[in-house]
This record gives sequence, structure tokens and C-alpha cells, in this order.
Amino acid sequence: MKNIKLALVACTALFLSACAMGPQLAQPYQLTAPPAIQDNSGEYMSPYTSDGVLAEWVNNARNAEMGAAIGGMAGAYAGQKLAENIPFIGGWIGQEIGNSVGREIALEMAGGEEVIRGTSDISFNSLYELSVWMYVTHSAHPHYQDALESAMSIYPEMKTVYTQALYQASAQAGF
Repeated sequence: MKNIKLALVACTALFLSACAMGPQLAQPYQLTAPPAIQDNSGEYMSPYTSDGVLAEWVNNARNAEMGAAIGGMAGAYAGQKLAENIPFIGGWIGQEIGNSVGREIALEMAGGEEVIRGTSDISFNSLYELSVWMYVTHSAHPHYQDALESAMSIYPEMKTVYTQALYQASAQAGF
């Protein structure tokens, strides 16, 4: 019986130490920013301009967050209704509808795709690059949270990509 207790304690200690050894997030200065496209030809626009200030569309997008939240709620409600009839995928469909509606509302409130492209002079071809670049180059900016939330309202998939991108960049840098 003592051997079982000892084995159980050893397994628990091993499990807890493995949990404590989870991935580390590097500090911004410890990472290298991916190169930015120095115009608006990329797929994803930066919320910062080349001179380090917030792009004009960010102020508009801040107001759009409420619209995106409304779209998300509408999608969640639609998902609940679908879930009543389609188990397992109804919630996923509702989330996708919510993200789509939320993005459309956010785009409209930010001034539309043309305004976003027209007031951005830095862009990226992936949300991974945009996420890491923002963290490395602007995380100390006083309005970083506003810029991040604005980018996430325009690009809802960035909500899941952002943290993954930072951990992946940290792991590649040896952290």
C-alpha cells in the first residue's frame, strides 16, 4: 500500500512539474519583428502607420467593437437555434455567423475596406506576422490595447491567432 501511495505522489509531482514547465512568452525586445510590407498591398492592414501613430481607421474601429459584439450575440443566438436541430455543429455555425456579422459591422463602422486600406501604409500577408510585429514594435505604445482590439474587430480570426503567434515566435527564439 505504501508503494502505491509513493507512486501516486511521484506521479502527481511529475505532472505538476510538467505543468509548470509550460511555454514561455518572450519579452518584446527578445523577439525579431517580421518584416512589414511598406504599403497597403498585403491582406491585413496594420493599425499603426509607418511613423508609429495609430491609423485613422482605429478610432472608427473602436466604436465598431459594440457592433461586433452585437453581431456575435446575433450569431450565438442563431447557433442556439441551429443547435436545437443540429447537434454538435449548431454552435460552431452560430459562432461563424457571429464572427462574419461582427466583422461586417466593424468594417462598416471603421469606414469600410477602402478607408482602412487608404489610411494604412503598412500591411502583412498573415495574421501571424501582424500579431508578432505589433507585439515586438508597439506593445509599449500607450494605445496598444486599443490598436489590438481594433485589429481584432476587423480581423476576428486574430483573436485566436494572436496568442498562438506570440508563443510560437517565443519558442522559435528559444523561450
